[in-house]
Amino acid sequence: MPTTTFPKPILLSPPHLSDRELVYVHEAFTTNWIAPVGPNVDAFETEFCQAIGAGYGAAVSSGTAALHLALRLAGVGPGDEVFCSTLTFVATANPIVYLGATPVFIDSDRTSWNMDPDLLAAALHQRAKQGKLPKAVVVVHLYGQSADLEPMVEVCDRYDIPLIEDAAESLGATYQGRSPGTFGRMGIFSFNGNKIITTSGGGMLVSDRADLIQKARFLATQARDPAPHYQHSHLGYNYRLSNVLAGIGRGQLQVLGDRVDARRRNFERYYRNLADLPGLEFMPGASYGSGTRWLTCLTIDAAKFGGDREEVRLALTAAQIESRPVWKPLHLQPIFSGCECIGGQVAESLFATGLCLPSGSSLTEAEGDRVARVIRRQHLSLYAQSVA
Repeated sequence: MPTTTFPKPILLSPPHLSDRELVYVHEAFTTNWIAPVGPNVDAFETEFCQAIGAGYGAAVSSGTAALHLALRLAGVGPGDEVFCSTLTFVATANPIVYLGATPVFIDSDRTSWNMDPDLLAAALHQRAKQGKLPKAVVVVHLYGQSADLEPMVEVCDRYDIPLIEDAAESLGATYQGRSPGTFGRMGIFSFNGNKIITTSGGGMLVSDRADLIQKARFLATQARDPAPHYQHSHLGYNYRLSNVLAGIGRGQLQVLGDRVDARRRNFERYYRNLADLPGLEFMPGASYGSGTRWLTCLTIDAAKFGGDREEVRLALTAAQIESRPVWKPLHLQPIFSGCECIGGQVAESLFATGLCLPSGSSLTEAEGDRVARVIRRQHLSLYAQSVA
């Protein structure tokens, strides 16, 4: 019997290793530094901060852990409110709830898809008049593009509110020539397997305040008091990054520029192949900085395209191509039912029409062209059905 061959699956954003990570991992094994401390951890923190222009960094087990620590260091606790981007992954808001606080979600703007700085300013002004300012503001830099930070920093400074930057998706991007994640009181990064660089799982908390990072390291190692015996006067966490995984991060950091360039090329190829299709619009690039296009994202106007986002996603799935809807806004998530959202219509619209295409830095030109062909073929098929 003839065998049926299926096309190789194309994944959304798989890990992409170089030949440099094994050098540091091998060093960890030969020196027996198989622990959540060690020379790779120290070096990774230093090298990462040098790469992004941050003062100090603490390498931890995940971006979520970094954000949890940042919120605790900002003094967030039970009964507090924290303003938070709504168009993001659930990990941005979960640590707010870990601490007994309540998230208040802020809508996106259409020019960057990130938190709307005008909505944030108006909401803080209103809360100031009511005497109910939030304990912190968490802004997300979405899909490799920085939010408009200057007005956010200004309004948070005016009301003396810590600005925490969730830069998990934006390593390698710039805002006015600097790395997002370095403007607020603290910034967090993720090295999950789908990010631009990975440690398989890991994160980094950065700040220009040495005291905050020193305390973060203390809390991340179970808050052990300086005593010869095990003594604990504060609640801590097991959040430090493994020395083995930090070695992977050191190797990955050396190819960061190559990985960013590759993702930008993915976007440029998709744009060339698809921008002429009616009803299809790519995530805009903001004028105040340079995005990485961590994921290439677009929206589909069903009336103009001939079909909706979901029909395109299912056509890609049938062709062994992974794609994902844009993040479902957190104010629509069942877990946050009842939480306040300021605005919300922009994020809801982006979720209803938005699609993320395969964007890994290992994506080949042929694979990118294959993705584009399926989308174009789906448009032609839907259009033919609509006029039949």
